[in-house]
Amino acid sequence: MNINRRHTLACAALALAGLSTQAQAQDAVRMGAVLSLTGSNATVGEDVRRAVALAAEKVNAQGGVLGKKFDVVIEDSGGNATTALNAARKLATVDKVPVVIGEYSSGITLPMAQYLVKEGVTHINIASTSVKIRDLGATSFNLIGLENLGNKFSAADAWALGYRNVAMLAPNNAYGQGVAHGFREEFEKLGGKILTELLYTQGQSTYRRELQQMSRSNPDAYIYTAYGQESAVINREAFELGLRQKPWYAILLSMSLSDTPADIAKGQLGMEVGNVYGDAGKAYAEAFAAKYKEGMKTSYTGYAYDAVMLTAAAINKAKSAEPAAVQAALKEIGKGGFVGVTGPIVFDADRQRIDPPYAKLKFDGKVVPR
Repeated sequence: MNINRRHTLACAALALAGLSTQAQAQDAVRMGAVLSLTGSNATVGEDVRRAVALAAEKVNAQGGVLGKKFDVVIEDSGGNATTALNAARKLATVDKVPVVIGEYSSGITLPMAQYLVKEGVTHINIASTSVKIRDLGATSFNLIGLENLGNKFSAADAWALGYRNVAMLAPNNAYGQGVAHGFREEFEKLGGKILTELLYTQGQSTYRRELQQMSRSNPDAYIYTAYGQESAVINREAFELGLRQKPWYAILLSMSLSDTPADIAKGQLGMEVGNVYGDAGKAYAEAFAAKYKEGMKTSYTGYAYDAVMLTAAAINKAKSAEPAAVQAALKEIGKGGFVGVTGPIVFDADRQRIDPPYAKLKFDGKVVPR
């Protein structure tokens, strides 16, 4: 066989392969997700990935979307804003998905979502709590309680526990700055005092200097919020320094303890966004445990599950996967016609969830209600 002949056949094979891949894509309706599968929040990201997969399975078991298979294209942010932005760009321009959910950290979600909104792609926030989420624009929807509500809840809870003079630690990013400012504001309204407030730099190998500085103010309790792997270092060093003789209260407890050994985490209290609700929530928790042979590690899986189910319902309602049609359907469903595993989902005029759930928790071998 001559070279030209082989080249022609090779090109034909590649073309057929391309057509086959394209045909397979056309046989499925797809949405996107950007998750922290590597980096400091990898434990949370993997937990959420499992929920996304479980939801997609449920949709397909119920007949799929628009009579086709329903797929979620998942991209890893690596816990990095630039990587997340590139992932969102791929989902919008290559995969051409109508909806993207994620990320986790507000400092990553905000620029990623701003890009999606600019492109007219639907964004659904499932974990980030910065109040700036409200200002993302007309194609962004939010399922979770933001800092203004969370700070009010955690400050009231800490006050009810008898804490009056506290030291506070949070990451030095959009999320941590919002929590530190908001908690202080709400706690001082109640009569409490923040004796020491520190914003830590992410990725440090040790936080002993910050912990020792906090301890010198002799607080009633330590209030903190931290990402999983960093929190594991903070909690271990606090334990070694003897700081656990005072109460430790975590804002977003499941996130803060996701990578901390149980013997060190034991006895911590905190708050969290609400996880599962009612019969639907119970069924979801049971299905999750049955599939993965363990329960959920964080409270964010339910929001991811609801986002996938909500997207599928909106596409079916719109009878189209075009972003504008899906957005209109989400608004209609969000008037009160959807009960998720995290409870009823109703959007206000700015596409923010009305009355998002919160929970008071403790760690007793695992994160449980108190």
